[in-house]
Amino acid sequence: MAYLQPADYPNYGLPSSTSADWVAAATALINSYCRRPDLNIVQYAERLRVVSGAQTVRLSYLPLAPLPPASTALISMQGRYARPRRGEALHESLLEIAWAFSLPGQWISIDTSAVDCDAATGELQMPWNILGMPYNEVAVTYTAGLASIGDDVKAACAQIVRNAQATPALNASRTKIDTMWMQYFSSSLLDETVQTWLRPYVANRLG
Repeated sequence: MAYLQPADYPNYGLPSSTSADWVAAATALINSYCRRPDLNIVQYAERLRVVSGAQTVRLSYLPLAPLPPASTALISMQGRYARPRRGEALHESLLEIAWAFSLPGQWISIDTSAVDCDAATGELQMPWNILGMPYNEVAVTYTAGLASIGDDVKAACAQIVRNAQATPALNASRTKIDTMWMQYFSSSLLDETVQTWLRPYVANRLG
């Protein structure tokens, strides 16, 4: 869904006659720059490596937000004990316990209510398990995004449209603006001001 509606155009400096194709293309360009399918609340699934000796991971997409009627952004979480990587060998007794119960490689559910979650930073602090062993990898299903599109994203969308209309190669009469054509000029359309507005929503990692 476009981040600007016709009723918003005058509030963000766009003429009311602006074609919806310009706004749709600018919206697609924002999503591409932020490396995510949408800035609205969307469900994501990630597999993350856990640093040796740590009990925290950081999710890629922010801010964490529940998708109504859910009350929490964390939908499910699993962890597993894999054979230690080079330089990460566990204490021999812990290895013996893990292998005795055939734990390496097995995914084990983690109670999401016991996870300390920071919605702003995406950092998850996992609880210690009954064996006192650290997880090697976790899989998290969660929801993140904006419950309502804010002024920063709307202003960025309008600015991209103005930048595109001011670019000679794009300022041509056509019935539909091709998203790939806009993408070609993305370096000039997403100026420093636009990038500043969108910085909080750029995914922390590719994927």
